[in-house]
Amino acid sequence: MIVVESNEVRNMERAAVRAGSSLASVMEQAGAAVAELAMKISAEKQLRRITLLCGKGNNGGDGFVIARFLSYMCEVTVITACGYPETDLAKLNYNLIPDKVNILSFPDNYEECISAVNDSGIIIDALYGIGFRDCLDPSSAELVELANRNKDCVRIAVDLPSGIICNTGEIPDTCFHADYTVTFTTLKPLHVLYPSQDYCGKISVANVGIPKSIVDACNYAMRTTDEYITRHPLPTSKKSAHKGSNGTLLSICGSYGMSGAVTLSGRAALRSGVGLLRCAVPDSIYPIVAPTLTEAVFLPLDEEENGTTSFTEADRLKSEIMERSTAVLIGCGLGTGENVTSLVSELIMSSTKPIVLDADGINAIAPNIDVLRAAMAPVILTPHPGEMARLTGTNSMTVQRDRYRTARNFASEYNVTLVLKGADTIIALPDGNVYVNLTGNSGMARGGSGDVLAGLTASFLAQGMSADQAAILGVYYHGLAGDRCAEKLSARTMLPSDMIEALQFVL
Repeated sequence: MIVVESNEVRNMERAAVRAGSSLASVMEQAGAAVAELAMKISAEKQLRRITLLCGKGNNGGDGFVIARFLSYMCEVTVITACGYPETDLAKLNYNLIPDKVNILSFPDNYEECISAVNDSGIIIDALYGIGFRDCLDPSSAELVELANRNKDCVRIAVDLPSGIICNTGEIPDTCFHADYTVTFTTLKPLHVLYPSQDYCGKISVANVGIPKSIVDACNYAMRTTDEYITRHPLPTSKKSAHKGSNGTLLSICGSYGMSGAVTLSGRAALRSGVGLLRCAVPDSIYPIVAPTLTEAVFLPLDEEENGTTSFTEADRLKSEIMERSTAVLIGCGLGTGENVTSLVSELIMSSTKPIVLDADGINAIAPNIDVLRAAMAPVILTPHPGEMARLTGTNSMTVQRDRYRTARNFASEYNVTLVLKGADTIIALPDGNVYVNLTGNSGMARGGSGDVLAGLTASFLAQGMSADQAAILGVYYHGLAGDRCAEKLSARTMLPSDMIEALQFVL
């Protein structure tokens, strides 16, 4: 599925009109889609009182259509928060509201509005739509807060919860807390970004009559990974495959006290099909890691006093990359220090094999980010927001405020594939295309989950996938494994090691 910004939604609507559709029909179908959900919830939960909060634009117009549909089976109240509707379509549908619908104006009918909100089993937010760009007006803000305080009702947002900026997911002040959001034609950025997604509840996309040809031709901001998987399924191995044809991954990871990162990333790589795993680890952790990765081959390395790999091993590692590897994983638990910084930079600049750079590997290049421009082979970076902030010289809050553009701009500028981890991970490709992942859950917020992702992605890369495909499939199946664990074990109790075992089912 594609994710489209607000200006492109307007372009699609104009194109639909030129093709013979009418915006009145689009609004009618949008209202019908929300009303259908509300009627289903009403019937299941025996909730007969429904209140709609309506603005003066076309989002309010959607609300008036919804009120008309619902009036045939429910007790419906419409509250207008910003005065009489202003757009032609909103006016048209306001005048079509049946007489039996109770229409109130806020704050003119203050007490009646409060009673209606407090007594409703379902509250539908149709105040603001995709054009919202600032804080809610005082009347709308007060109504939204009243609705949010009604803990016994079901809250439905029309297109998006009012108070959220469509293209960034920012919430300048307050916003409607939806249990369900019905959006139209395509997803919008706020539906896949945070913090906004936390307030959308369960999201559904309704077809409202925009021709498929117009949707297919639009300039989208992002695509979802499941849409990519449909077009690029996981390759199957040939019957004649052997360990050499399934790729060799060189894992340059680990330091004293960080042996678990090697184990988790290594087990994930092996479980996802790499033919041979070669682990280059400091001498001190070799006896710890070797028993946990019985299928791997080990290269014990000289180390510094702090337990990190010595820079004197650079030539040996470069030889391993050139002669025996099809891909390289650098960084899981690698540690910090000048030797690590120098080693990682040297390997990036000299490697002719694709690289996955994770964790301490990313931190190592942050002071010298231009080393990425000197890379001879594709590089995949897998930062969490804190690591991304170090790469961009900002802070985590700035990164999270606009994850989409932060990832896209970095990937394009440095010609890398960037995996910005977090809820709904963003995968930005060097050509400017961006994917967002919708698999995964809160149970994956554990130390070690990133190591599993790095190993899985590097394994795909070693098996011959392109950097783009390895990153997208790695993120998708990582999330899918997490979802299986949450289903079987619960999000609270699942561990990253459980996700590795789940790979045998989801792959």
